[in-house]
Amino acid sequence: MEELRSTPTRTTRLVGYACALGAGAIWGTTGPLSTLLYAQGSTLTGIGFWRLLIGFAGILAWGLIVDRGLFRVDRRGWLLIGIVGGVFVALFEVAYQFAISGTGVAGAAALLYTAPVLVAVLAKPLLGERLTRLRLVLAIAVMSGAVLAVLGGSRAGVTIATTLRNGVLGGALAALSYVGTTLLARFAVPRYGAMRVLFLEILGGIVVLGIVLPLAGRPPLPPSSSGAWIYTVLLAAGTVIAANVLFFNAAKRIDAAPTAVAATIEPVAGAVLAFFILGQRSTVLGVIGLLMVVAGVAGGYLEESRLETRH
Repeated sequence: MEELRSTPTRTTRLVGYACALGAGAIWGTTGPLSTLLYAQGSTLTGIGFWRLLIGFAGILAWGLIVDRGLFRVDRRGWLLIGIVGGVFVALFEVAYQFAISGTGVAGAAALLYTAPVLVAVLAKPLLGERLTRLRLVLAIAVMSGAVLAVLGGSRAGVTIATTLRNGVLGGALAALSYVGTTLLARFAVPRYGAMRVLFLEILGGIVVLGIVLPLAGRPPLPPSSSGAWIYTVLLAAGTVIAANVLFFNAAKRIDAAPTAVAATIEPVAGAVLAFFILGQRSTVLGVIGLLMVVAGVAGGYLEESRLETRH
């Protein structure tokens, strides 16, 4: 066990931070692609289920063809990652769609990244990580920037009507699920590997959504057009597989708090894409908020570099 918590090298930390930044940038495509799917007739609850199912099919094929070891997991892994992780994934998939439709792309992504504050605080009692003053300050700065981004955001191009209140609630629930996923990944990935954790979480999320959505009267209807299928496949390949592989590899190399802070590049990427693709323009207040997020990410990078020079 001690080996799992050994001090990472300088290269390991830098690679971990780069993976987290890459994951955040790819996740930034979620809002614009989801908004385009709304215009294609997709439902808020259906988008998450089908992108998970398509992503799972790709991971399953990988396991069957390339790495059969993907399926060799002990009982604790199935219970902890499959059930607990699956609930986090299912909650995120539904809540985040409501956030996007209620607050716009930049607002939803910014709300999601109130999570680093909780990660920075909870990582200390749950994982034994240090809660340095700078980590906490950076996390609070990112959260404040997220609030400003919501206040200055735009809903242009959103065709499904969701109230701002439900959008904010969805963003808050998505953030809580992100906290849980981040902490669970920091514990599980060094023990089971990124692909196994991703496999079990997505499988659990599909099962949960497949049971809960029909019972709630919202069955996950499949994409209704060829364009909708294309956008869903892109979501699955990018935001389900590629981004999560990068994120879990980041969690394996660096602490949970800086992993979450680095991934906050997502609202910036989302806002830029939303501007060019959907015409969603942020106010001056929203731009200031996004710049605060960027500053938090840059500060986190500098903090990691400083820690590396000490080891």
